[in-house]
Order: sequence, then structure tokens, then C-alpha cells
Amino acid sequence: MKRLFLAVVAVVMLGGVSTAADTTPIKRVEPLSWWVDMTTPLQLMIQGDNISEYTLSVEGGKGVSVTAQHKADSPNYIFADVKISPKAKAGEYTLVLTKGDEQIRYPYTIAERREGSRERKSFTTADVIYLIMPDRFANGDSSNDSTDDTAEKAARKEFFGRHGGDIQGVIDHLDYIADLGVTTIWSTPMLLDNEPQESYHGYACGDYYHIDPRMGSNELYREYVEKAHEKDLKIVMDIVTNHCGAAHWWMQDLPFKDWVHVFPEYTGSNICFSTNMDPNAAKYDLNLQESGWFVPSMPDMNLNNPYVLQYFKQWAVWWIEYANLDGFRVDTYPYNEKEPMSEWCKAVRAEYPHFNIVGECWTSSIPQLAYWQGDNANKDGFNTNLPAIMDFPLQEAIWAGLTKNNPGWGEGMTRIYDCVSHDFVYHDLQNMMIFLGNHDLTRIGDVLNGDVKRMKIATVMLATMRGIPQVFAGDEQMFRSADLSQGHGGLRVDFPGGWEGDKKDYFHKRDGVAKEMFDFSQKLFQWRKSKDVIHNGKTMHFMTRDNTYAYFRYNDTEAVFVYINNSGKTVNIPWANYAEVASELKSGRNVLTGEAIEVDGSTKVGPREVLVVEYTR
Repeated sequence: MKRLFLAVVAVVMLGGVSTAADTTPIKRVEPLSWWVDMTTPLQLMIQGDNISEYTLSVEGGKGVSVTAQHKADSPNYIFADVKISPKAKAGEYTLVLTKGDEQIRYPYTIAERREGSRERKSFTTADVIYLIMPDRFANGDSSNDSTDDTAEKAARKEFFGRHGGDIQGVIDHLDYIADLGVTTIWSTPMLLDNEPQESYHGYACGDYYHIDPRMGSNELYREYVEKAHEKDLKIVMDIVTNHCGAAHWWMQDLPFKDWVHVFPEYTGSNICFSTNMDPNAAKYDLNLQESGWFVPSMPDMNLNNPYVLQYFKQWAVWWIEYANLDGFRVDTYPYNEKEPMSEWCKAVRAEYPHFNIVGECWTSSIPQLAYWQGDNANKDGFNTNLPAIMDFPLQEAIWAGLTKNNPGWGEGMTRIYDCVSHDFVYHDLQNMMIFLGNHDLTRIGDVLNGDVKRMKIATVMLATMRGIPQVFAGDEQMFRSADLSQGHGGLRVDFPGGWEGDKKDYFHKRDGVAKEMFDFSQKLFQWRKSKDVIHNGKTMHFMTRDNTYAYFRYNDTEAVFVYINNSGKTVNIPWANYAEVASELKSGRNVLTGEAIEVDGSTKVGPREVLVVEYTR
């Protein structure tokens, strides 16, 4: 534990931060800037040698003033509450720190907000989200693969090394993403991760206000969002409030002794999410779940400290406003203290009422997952205020259902039916992210052992079931792990063509299975864009015990029928069983082939094949 607290971090200094050559003792001011007409209160964190000996004031215009100044446990911090009145003008202000006859002046920008910023829209069921791990996607700027001021250098041949993918690489391939038919990009974190090993994933943050220089810069990140918007692509930022990295700059000098959770020796989380809603749970177990560290390299933040909580509230708002973001995905959501995180969600949505936030609540339990969605009727009365949740139970059911050749009772496609039958438990089915895999899970191509027919079935379910679909980059071409024995390092493969000199370029020229799956996925996702019946329609599904599964997505004017035959034999569609909806239908169109489909007993579906038919009601 002590070794972690002595970790040395090399931080890229940007946005007015001082260097060793500067005469001012100010090292950092966060947030880096602010805006007029904001709902979120502003609390500056100023760091510098013995800075608490100074008194802060603000010059530069009327309506901006310091209302309170707070000392931390460390003498090297000031926390200052700054009031920005409705009459305050945007412009350049000066933070003035005074000690006796000594005065330090520091420029600070309070800018105009974008027009309509507060009312910005976010991701919904009309979207398909594309998950990218940027280090493994494309290397658009090889000059930043290794930098002098970061610890880990590029090593593309190493499974757990940095491979050099970056923001420019994503920008360079926005056309590929848009052409696929997805509408939103969720990238794993791009902020500085300065751990000496395995820093490529980005989840051990070393500086919350600066992009990792091996990824690019704050300015390039903002340009990336702008260019994505030009192509009608939304951007979701992956954020981590539960933990930072051991190499975060503040670990050398914590503002408060309880800024992170501290134990006499290293103590990991018990990962027992049920303690949050279990009426029989001991406080001892709940404390370990909330306060224990995720892993030794990721110190656990103490959100019960009001200064930490305020730091993360305005940090989230700063990135939304600065970069013009469209949504958040929150990592390891249930590891956070739930009451402060509820307040955090509420604060973000007070500033941006339509802004969507999806939390990673990784549990197989449907009731426990439902607990984390905001406004759920929880028996303890607790409201998370978290709008969206990730549907891990459905992902597990799809995996289990598709991989059974001779299913027993309750297995095979019945497993998926059973999972969907629990939809009554959830508060808001529209705000559930559904997925076949992600960067933490075995590649779906490996789960299905390269079976193209079953991969097409899985893709159809992803595109047509309730919720917000998410695709892990490469799954649209059925990528497989480079080496299953390497775990995360093996499944997080580089995208062929993303590096100069790659023998294959699957961004532009595909063959074999990659081409077949891309064309299939593209057809579905492009079709889905305009299908309100998929975005907002109801679901009716039908029970069978023959390893088939049938369901309708329907509204008053349209219906989409999906029939999945995961058995090893050809079957006739039993239309009579589906009369509740089918009796109103006449001729339909096969979405995948364009052929006309009649509602009669002649329709056959081959082994491990899927039929998708759209009708006008």
C-alpha cells in the first residue's frame, strides 16, 4: 500500500499548468476553465507548494467572486467556491492569490456556452453504439506512439503492451464506422493512463483533465467529436469515478487523507454487489464492496468526501461542455458509493436534462440489475438516478442459448425466451444497452467457434430486440482472439489495416468471413436506422422447446417478425401459433433478401438460419 502512495507520475502539463521553470507556485487549477450560465456550482481546486497560505480573489469583471475558501489536509491545496452570477460576462479573468505583499496572478477563462448546449440530445434506442478500444483500432499518428513524459513505451508485438492506436486513427476511419450503419461511438478511456504496464486500456486515470499524449491532445479530442458530428455520429465518453490510477499525480500528495479509501494494508473489494440492496447484509461487507480497491494499481476514490464528489461532478460537466459530448458510459458503476453516485447522476442531468448515462452494472441477477436503473421501484426507496444500464443477463442468455446443439429443458433458445420474460422487472426497457460482447468479454466469434450462421443469428437479435444495441469493434466482421490463452491481451486485437504496413486492410478491402459478416451487419444496421417499430415498438415472443425462437416487434402501423431456427433441421414456421399478430398481416418483405413472404404454411427456415420479415399493419 505504501509503495502505491509513493508512485511517481509523469504528467503532461497543459492548459496553463506551470512547469519547473515557472516562478509561480501554482501547479494546477482545475477545472481548466468554465462557462457562464451554468447550473453546476464551481469549486476550483488549486494546487501548489504551500498554496493554502494564500487568499484567493478574482479580477476581470463584475459578477464573479470567491464566496468561500477551504483548506485541505495537505497545505498544497486550496478549494475555492466561485460564484458566477447570471449577469457575469464571458471573457478572460484573473485568479489573484495574495499573501501579505506577495501576489500571484493566474489567467482563467470563463467562456460562452454553445447555443442549445443545455438541451443537447443523447443516445437512444434509435442508435447503434460502436465500441472502440483506440489503442487497438488504428494508428493515425506514429510520432506519438511513445513520449518522453509517459512511462510505458509502444510495443505492438506484446499482447498487453501499447500498440499505438490513437484519436487520429479513429478520425481517419469515421467513414468506415458511418458506412457500417452504426450511429454512435463509445471509446474506452482516452485520458492519461501513466501506469508502467498495461496502460493501453486507459482505466487507471493519471490526469482527469488531459488526454493521454499517446492518444493525442485535448484539442484533437474536441476535433474528433466535431468531425464525428459532421458524419451524424454521436460520441459517448467512457469515464471512471470509482478509481484512479496509482500513477495519478495526486497520489504523491493527497489533498485529504480520505481522498481515496485507505486501509492498513492493501484491501481489495469483495465484489459483492448484493450488499447494496440486501436487507440482511452486514455493514462490514458493504464497506468492503464500496471501499476496497478494484486492483492494486487502481486506488479507490472516496466519493463520501464532499470535495471528491464535487470534483467529479464538475469534471463530468466540463468534458461535456468542452468537447460537446453526447453521452457517458460509467465504468464499474456498483463499486462506487451509491448515494454520492446518485447525487452525481442527478447533478449531471440537472445541467443537461436529456443527457444519457449508461452504467456498467455487471451482474447476472435480473432483480439486482434492475435496482441500478433510475426511478426503479426499489423496496428500500433508493433512486440511483442512473438512466441506463447494461444488460448482462441478456448477453449471457444469448451466449448460452446459441451454443447448445441438443438443449435440455430450459436450455437453448428457451434460455433467451426466459430472460426476456423477466422484462416486467425493469423500469425502462428503452434505456437498456444490449450487446453480444465487449472489451472485457470473450470475443463472440470465439464463443460461437467461428460459426457464421450462428453469428448472423446473434447479429439479428442485437439489431431487432428491445434496447440500445452496442457492437464491439470487429464483431461486425467476426474477429476472433489472437490467442485465447492471453485473456484480454489476446481478444483486444488490432484492426487489420489500422497500421502502416499491415498485410490486410479490413477497413477498405475485406474477403471471406469478414466480408460476409460485414455486408450482413451493414444491411441490418442501415435498415434499422429508420425503423421506429424497432426503436420504440412492443415485443411479443413465443415459447417453443425445439431450439427455435420467434418474436414480433410491433406498433400500430408496422410489425417486424423474427424467426430463429437454432436447431439442426429445417422447420416450417407455425404461423397459426402466432395468430395474435399474424392474423392481421398479409404479404411481407424479407429484410435480408428483399423477397416477398406470405403468412402461410409454406415458409421454411433452414437449420441455424434466421428470417426477418417486415410488414405494414
